[in-house]
Amino acid sequence: MHLAEREKVILECLGERGFVTLQELEGRIQASTATIRRDLNRLTEAGMVTRMHGGAKLVTNSHNFAAGRPGDSYNHFGLLFVESLNRNRIQKELIGREAVKYCKYREAVVIAGGSTTIQMCPHLAGMGLQVLTNSLHIVNELLPQNGTRVVVPGGQVLPDQNVLILPSGEDGMRAFNAPKLFMGAFAIGKGGLMQSSIVLVAAERRLVERAKKLIVLADSSKFDVPWGHVVCGLQDIDVLVTDAGISPAHREMVESAGVQIVIAGDKNN
Repeated sequence: MHLAEREKVILECLGERGFVTLQELEGRIQASTATIRRDLNRLTEAGMVTRMHGGAKLVTNSHNFAAGRPGDSYNHFGLLFVESLNRNRIQKELIGREAVKYCKYREAVVIAGGSTTIQMCPHLAGMGLQVLTNSLHIVNELLPQNGTRVVVPGGQVLPDQNVLILPSGEDGMRAFNAPKLFMGAFAIGKGGLMQSSIVLVAAERRLVERAKKLIVLADSSKFDVPWGHVVCGLQDIDVLVTDAGISPAHREMVESAGVQIVIAGDKNN
């Protein structure tokens, strides 16, 4: 169970009556006691819960966190990642598994934060990779894996996405050389790969500029999003891993830009 999913379960339990025991969480979350304790500590540091003997309680006036109403503090701590994670979940899992085929044993790769790129994590165990990522969610998924080395750039945490952002003009990856960059997308159109936040654009452009090969992970619904901030053009993408729902028109648009399209779950790949 991913970090974001565990947080959602914890907050839902707290939302029911304002208190939850560690024993109750152990019965509902597929994770070790130590992992659950770390999750509770993280939510405590975020000001969302208060640790108590044997469990935790919801901070006063924080019931909106569990409900996830638009505009409330639930959004501030980046838990909307859960919503994105569960949207088109089956397609994203297939895409993540397919993308791992582009990783070689013991090589170095960059995996940018995203609800689709995180689906690569379970399949990286045992490959001995060195992974640079700006995503705290991905860090938490990879740390328990023996042999997987995790590197993060310095910078400020962007709460809504739970990613690290370097100040403008700085490069925290000068000493890191990786041939492949795996990146998700908020939207894909004629203008190229787009993200929803302008703050992310500059940071992701720096990643693209350093990459020898850009592999984009995006389910077919990303072609139906009518807006976004452009990170790079279609011609900058080497491989697009998507699902069978991509329309013929969108496929032609991408392939005409010289992009290789891989359909996750297709036995002919």
